[in-house]
Amino acid sequence: MYRFAGFEFDRLRAELRGPDGKAIKLRPKTFDMLALFAANAGRTIGKQELMEAVWPNVHVGEDSLFQCIRELRTALSDDQRQMIKLVSGRGYMFDVEMLAEPAAVATPAALPLPALSGEPAASAVAAAEPVEWRRLFGLRGPAALAAMAGLGAIVGLAVAAPIFGPDVIFGRTPPTIAVMPIAGVGNDSQVAETAANVTTRLVDGLAKIDNIRVVTQTAPQPAVPLATQPDFVVNGELAKGERSWELRARMTRTATGEVVWTAPVAVSFKDSDLEEADLGMQRSRLAAGLGHPLAIRINALLEPGARSAATVGRSPGNARVAIEQAIASINQTTRERFATAQTMLEKELGSDPDNIDLQVTVAALQLRGIQMVWYRPDDALVAESNAGATLERALRAKPNSIPVLETYCRFLSATNRFAESLVACAKALSFDPWNGLALYLVGLGQIHLGRFDDALATFRQADRFDTPQVSRWTWLLGAGWAHLLMGRGEEAVPWLQRSIAITPASGRSHMLMAVAYQRMGRIDDAKAAMQEGLRLRPGTTALNVSPPTRNASPVFREASPRVVQTMVDAGLPER
Repeated sequence: MYRFAGFEFDRLRAELRGPDGKAIKLRPKTFDMLALFAANAGRTIGKQELMEAVWPNVHVGEDSLFQCIRELRTALSDDQRQMIKLVSGRGYMFDVEMLAEPAAVATPAALPLPALSGEPAASAVAAAEPVEWRRLFGLRGPAALAAMAGLGAIVGLAVAAPIFGPDVIFGRTPPTIAVMPIAGVGNDSQVAETAANVTTRLVDGLAKIDNIRVVTQTAPQPAVPLATQPDFVVNGELAKGERSWELRARMTRTATGEVVWTAPVAVSFKDSDLEEADLGMQRSRLAAGLGHPLAIRINALLEPGARSAATVGRSPGNARVAIEQAIASINQTTRERFATAQTMLEKELGSDPDNIDLQVTVAALQLRGIQMVWYRPDDALVAESNAGATLERALRAKPNSIPVLETYCRFLSATNRFAESLVACAKALSFDPWNGLALYLVGLGQIHLGRFDDALATFRQADRFDTPQVSRWTWLLGAGWAHLLMGRGEEAVPWLQRSIAITPASGRSHMLMAVAYQRMGRIDDAKAAMQEGLRLRPGTTALNVSPPTRNASPVFREASPRVVQTMVDAGLPER
């Protein structure tokens, strides 16, 4: 919490309040810039530093910077430029007397739980203020604010089989993870630069995780007493092949030297991709490809009831296999795979009914079935109610579990509680900032809340990370839909083409492609795409294809029917 000149800047609530106590709305990038200024009050920040921090990995002109500065001055009534001062030839200074104090910490109990009736509480959602995921999560460059305050202490680890030691078990000290510089293999300067860049990106991402402490370390410190050493050390090597970057990393427990996690990452490229802009995308994907599974492993290590270094966070035997196969079916779904996954999970649950991981995977599968309209109406209501009850139990048992939070976010989205879904997804992102599935669900919520530009930026961020790849088709589809809602048919086509190439069995993707073609005047292509969509989703009409509008913004309710009408023009039956 920062206080200055009568204003309050609340990072936890992602809110700027004026002297009258009323919230002042800011665009996400303008909010990020104020966060950077607040953390560096009294220091001159260069234009380049500002742009790199607020627009990481994106090339923007100074016009974008000047627009954010103008918006901030307007929000702060700084017409005389006494707060945000231009320092000639050097940059900008936020010249205020700043008072910083800890913000209140949200506890897991504050997280809303799903209604068991299957019908969300519309009044509560309508009253909620939609919150941008960037504001909740604090996406920023190296000089920006630290991540949100922790959302829950680490509790409940079995004393008989400690993972980190007594201090961590009782929540006194978060585990410390030291990140060693990734080593470049060979003498190629580009490999060395890329290794250093990926190391920085990995450290920045890990620093956003709520319940760990991250340090950088250039060399092992064997002479340091064990009590002051980090709990874990991450290191890796990067090599450049003919057509791909190859990265291998591992995390080692300092006390025993045991390797508790390892992962290979490969990012393909063409010679033309080694230009600076494309190289930035590759580096982003290398860091995310490493950071995403590492964040999941760390999250599993910190789970209540963790068993041992070899099994922590993993369901034993057939259950683990069933979960992995079902997750693939959830994210890359056909009706047949959906039915197979459901049968497999029900069989495993019969053998292990208390397995929370299995229960949550079943709930996630049920929600996919609801979203794809693969249940009869009565069965859909039962599935929704069952999923809600399952997730209520899971949240109480594992309030900081990434899979539980992901599925809860999906539940809120599927039941039209879009503002609440942004909060749940932000918490999932606070434990795994590279989580593309959570980003997709955030973008979906932003679409229904009428924030199409923000949704498109979120989907693009997911595409820059490209993790997990099995979910890739979802954010590609979301980006195409966002473009169509904004009337940009031609720009929607490449996103939808990529989505269909990955998951061709989703009829909705073909129907949205029909909209894009129809608006471009490619009438025959539009009719062919619509026919393919109808083949995959027989019985679809203008009456049942429309997305839900309950709790959606007026902006969405105005734009969505235009998309549906274009589907009708391309051959979708009205009734």
